[in-house]
Amino acid sequence: MPKMTGAYNDNDATDEMAEDTTNSSVEPAPDAHDSDTVNATPGAIENGSAMVNASDASAAGSGSGAISTSGSSTDPSLNAHVKHVRGAGAVSRADSRDSIHRRGTVRSGGGVRGVRQGVIWTIFAIVVVVAMIFVITFAKQQAPKVKPAGKPADTVTIGLKLAPTNLDIRNQSGSSLDQALIGNVYEGLVARSVDNKVVPAIAKSWVRTPDGKSYIFHLNDGMSFSNGDKLDASDVVWSIDELMRNGYQGADTLLNFKSITAVDERTVRLDLTAPYADLLWVLAGRPGLVLDKDGKVDMKTQALGSGPYTVAKYVPNSSLTLKANDRYWAATKPATQTIVLRYFSDDNAAVNALKSGAIQVLAPIDQRLVSPFKKDTDHYVVASGDDTDKYVLAMNCAGEKTSDRRVRQAIRYAINHRELIASRGGADKPLGGPIPSLDPGYEDLNDVYPYNPDKARELMRQAGYTPAHPLELRLTYANIYGTELGDQLRSQLKAVGIDLKVNVVEFSTWLQDVLKNHDYDLSLVDHNESHDFASWANPKYYYNYDNRDVQLLYGQAMVSLNDKDRDDYLRRAARRVSEDAPADWLFNYRITTAMEKGVVGFPLNLNQTLLPLSLVKYTPLV
Repeated sequence: MPKMTGAYNDNDATDEMAEDTTNSSVEPAPDAHDSDTVNATPGAIENGSAMVNASDASAAGSGSGAISTSGSSTDPSLNAHVKHVRGAGAVSRADSRDSIHRRGTVRSGGGVRGVRQGVIWTIFAIVVVVAMIFVITFAKQQAPKVKPAGKPADTVTIGLKLAPTNLDIRNQSGSSLDQALIGNVYEGLVARSVDNKVVPAIAKSWVRTPDGKSYIFHLNDGMSFSNGDKLDASDVVWSIDELMRNGYQGADTLLNFKSITAVDERTVRLDLTAPYADLLWVLAGRPGLVLDKDGKVDMKTQALGSGPYTVAKYVPNSSLTLKANDRYWAATKPATQTIVLRYFSDDNAAVNALKSGAIQVLAPIDQRLVSPFKKDTDHYVVASGDDTDKYVLAMNCAGEKTSDRRVRQAIRYAINHRELIASRGGADKPLGGPIPSLDPGYEDLNDVYPYNPDKARELMRQAGYTPAHPLELRLTYANIYGTELGDQLRSQLKAVGIDLKVNVVEFSTWLQDVLKNHDYDLSLVDHNESHDFASWANPKYYYNYDNRDVQLLYGQAMVSLNDKDRDDYLRRAARRVSEDAPADWLFNYRITTAMEKGVVGFPLNLNQTLLPLSLVKYTPLV
């Protein structure tokens, strides 16, 4: 599922190029895997939306990424000026009291000189007071005026990067479709929160049998689709049966599926041939979407679901307009009547739209273009959220030169990840292994191969190469990633005895040469899928990485009956992969979002693939 720079999604590889693509402020939802029974009240999914409150002046802190606007002024020179004036006022009052004391003493002596001194001090005090009033008035005139909030807007316009090719959620690949429609127009049996956990949706609760091979889902009462058709267990059964029968998008991820049946109108039973630890997470995506079995729409241009919004207008490659669903069944209704998603392929055009007020939110914003919005805290909020994108520098484990583990290890020691991240604006995070922070089994593995060019040179010397007699390697990657990363890697690897030839190609060429034919030394791509560790347990994948221990650990993780065991197996497998160095994980991409002050409820985490909009509201400054 792609994002801003052209992430690669394994599910999309065979039919088209993948599209390019801080912490939750709510209590985490119950983890369905850790408990055999999960319950929630209707509409609970809406309480899982991590958001930034762009008008909350207390939202400071590196954890949330929010920008504090507390204090009398955001202009340091003005604060200094006012402080000086206040200081002057304090001195003049002290001097005035002293002069009164002096006048009393002089009068008691009856001298003319004392009277003259009193007059002088009185005139001085008046002059000081007048000057102070003038300075304070001038300062107020020069201070930036923070305007009061008006009433909430009926429409919020959001700028996004990639437009869906069409709206057919069953057949069209690409995460831009999930981003726009899942959780907004379509709803699933369960859903994902913004911290990537499974939470209730159409099913308010579920029970898993002790053997892990059956799940009983209890549905909410009184549900309907946006056309008024009743939503019950028969729609759930029909939707998943159709998915598996026709091989719609995501069907291949519903592993070990055996059958699904309606126990009654509000109860569904799903049976597996074997336990599958990722079942609920998979059902939170396309495989679990519930469609109207009696609905008749052109799915390429229209959408009929049970979510808080309906599709009012779709302009291919330009915009998608969502209107509040008047028949929405959940207790929490959409905060804004109309949401317009506008798509910008040009970053500068997107930034100009935010500056002009044509859009109120821009996600993502290029980190190299964000500075003016960060500085203008009177009008904008800029924050970053976590994602599951992994920029992977793959090393062909079956390659003539890269099959040597010493070479792969040297490459990992030679890469200065913080330098790469800084050149992109500094929002991304180092990632020392194949599992990102939002996925199960994550462990910080950056200490496995810390930046150490001396150690890299020693490993290259052992392999028979030096900076004077370097090893020549090819780096092949798609042109959607630009040239800067390739240039930086060439420079860093040259210092340890590797002559890197950078080959930037069309994405279709990368798919053919690297993904299909495995013809490469090094390759760079953004793997943005969540829960995608399976590729490291597949020796036929383009990494050509074959480790039996990793395969066994992953297999044990997927049949685990509780999250603790699953996560432990995945952690052990991920550490083993990192130690073997079949790749280097350059960084974990983080999404930077800029929005006008007054926007609340916009999710920061995962917003290139998961964008629940029902809590988004904008109250413009007047």
